[in-house]
Amino acid sequence: MAERRRIEGFAIVSADGMIADAAGVMPEALKNDADLRFFAAALDRAAILAHGRHSHEQHANSARRPRLVLTRRVAAHAPAPELPNALLWNPAGATLEEACAALGAGPGFLAVIGGPTVYRLFLELGYDAFYLSRSARVRLPGGLPLFGDDGGATPEESLARRGLKPGAERVLDESAAVTVTTWRKRAA
Repeated sequence: MAERRRIEGFAIVSADGMIADAAGVMPEALKNDADLRFFAAALDRAAILAHGRHSHEQHANSARRPRLVLTRRVAAHAPAPELPNALLWNPAGATLEEACAALGAGPGFLAVIGGPTVYRLFLELGYDAFYLSRSARVRLPGGLPLFGDDGGATPEESLARRGLKPGAERVLDESAAVTVTTWRKRAA
């Protein structure tokens, strides 16, 4: 039996734990150059990305990155004609391992990059690490919570409930009050 692929999540949230505004759009105020550099460097190391059909990292290397695009529009998995190196994947019809094999993903970790439904699915599957960036000066009242409806929990509470433990907070951009905290699976 093959070893389970590492799953690592990446997100930036507002001070109130939102990844998008009430319209489901990530506002410019939440985007930060230092966080984008951190994010892009991590994705360059990933073997495969996973995201929903409305999420995409939109970087120079995007077209080269193998990816699973989660959708209910296919029974199990199918090529994504509009995206090179991509596979449409319905988790109700195929396992993560089956989808990764169908994509031909090489060894290495899977990077989860959004949106809320996708973050929530992998929260249930089990993250090995989650890089939670926070923009402390941005608030998005009525916005989209990182993990969708998780009983009103903050992102930190959701991660802790699933057995992840925070490391030290690291400042990415002091002038914008943007930090990142790495949450890791607790040792068994």
